[in-house]
Amino acid sequence: MVCDAKEIIEGERVYLWKRCLHHGVQRVLLSDDADYFRRCREVFLKKPEQVFRHNTGVRYGCPYDCGICPDHEQHGCVCVLEITDHCNLSCPTCFASSGPDRVTHRSLDQVRKMLDLIVMNEHEPDVVQISGGEPTLHPAFFEILDECRTRPIRHLMVNTNGIRIAKEEGFAERLAGYAPSFEIYLQFDGLDDSATKTLRGAELSRVKRRALDKLNELNLATTLVATLRRGVNDMSIGEILSFAAAQRCVRGVTLQPVHDAGRNTGFTPETDRLTLSEVRRRVIQDFDVFEHQDVIPVPCHPDCVAMAYAIRGSGDDYRTLSPLTRYVPAELLIEGGRNTIIYEGDAELLGNIGERIFSAFSTGHGPKGAARALGDLLCCLPRVDSPELGYDRVFRVIIMQFLDRHTMDLRSIRKSCVHVATPDGTRLIPFDAYNVLYRDELESTVLAPLRRRVQLPWIS
Repeated sequence: MVCDAKEIIEGERVYLWKRCLHHGVQRVLLSDDADYFRRCREVFLKKPEQVFRHNTGVRYGCPYDCGICPDHEQHGCVCVLEITDHCNLSCPTCFASSGPDRVTHRSLDQVRKMLDLIVMNEHEPDVVQISGGEPTLHPAFFEILDECRTRPIRHLMVNTNGIRIAKEEGFAERLAGYAPSFEIYLQFDGLDDSATKTLRGAELSRVKRRALDKLNELNLATTLVATLRRGVNDMSIGEILSFAAAQRCVRGVTLQPVHDAGRNTGFTPETDRLTLSEVRRRVIQDFDVFEHQDVIPVPCHPDCVAMAYAIRGSGDDYRTLSPLTRYVPAELLIEGGRNTIIYEGDAELLGNIGERIFSAFSTGHGPKGAARALGDLLCCLPRVDSPELGYDRVFRVIIMQFLDRHTMDLRSIRKSCVHVATPDGTRLIPFDAYNVLYRDELESTVLAPLRRRVQLPWIS
């Protein structure tokens, strides 16, 4: 339940110090880089942008009223559409606890209702990520993609383990028919099987390579997403990034430290947890493209998201990377552009972004002009589509650390910009809160008793 807490800085380390009536005093490491932590809190603060419509009122207080309730401060930069609980893997690490034994698919009517809710909240959703389970196993998978295309979604993403892409002839080609403004979010935890056996319970490195071969051939926009666990694959961050940079189809890598939710076999929070600051340091130390000034907080949720951008070389030279974020003063990111994640926007909407980017380095305009030029590019993800500098010339690294029952902080969770549509299509819930309090039976077994304890005095 909600309890009093303090954030305490001891040298370079930052702790969340909690005193709970039921569990006593607990101390959780939040960061091992106090300077970076303070910049997140003191510099990279941007005015929040709320949803167009709230789905619930304030009855019990945060985080018991999700969502989205009027207390939530950030709209959904990414809206997650979970279309199935079924999966062809039984990953030891799975926040959704999916697997072959779970056979429930959302009906098309359910999916339509969930999509309509997302559109009502966001009007023009920046990113809708189709997820699961393994979404490509849904019997109406392509019909769902078609449903998404009838709605004003700026960018559509499929979160997949890649098995069907690798093994089924013609599947990747059919996916490519939904481009542009379409992307594969490919699970990729390392270059060999040591990490996949621990995190996924199977040897998958060859499958991932085959899937990438097909995606490279089609140059279908792809993000590699690595779940990171201390002692399993945190030492491989540099080689994952170097491998990704050499792939024609890869637009970037998302690094996600394990958060303690769902099925998390063998995970011990005291020894296996990775903080965002530790992952950031690994990126800087083990990948020679970026330095400290390149990996910066994302202003809409600086506690939990960091980013670095580079531009690929011209012509066939897509492997050469030139860092970009180091040239952008913090005030330009904070004052310019929306709190948003947009990928391949159309040219009519965006204009000539390539000219804007290069003009941003000119001294011939003031801060407002530079903010417009770079703020549009550098929020959470790029909004680039021009003949001079297309989305395939952008390479990004995103570090995304989700809150769990150990690190949950109400100030931070109110800024969560990843929202999950509930299966009944009535609510959108911040991803962190959903996995801790609302997913599956948690709402009745965990949340309901907490609500009874904290019932506000004006509720009869």
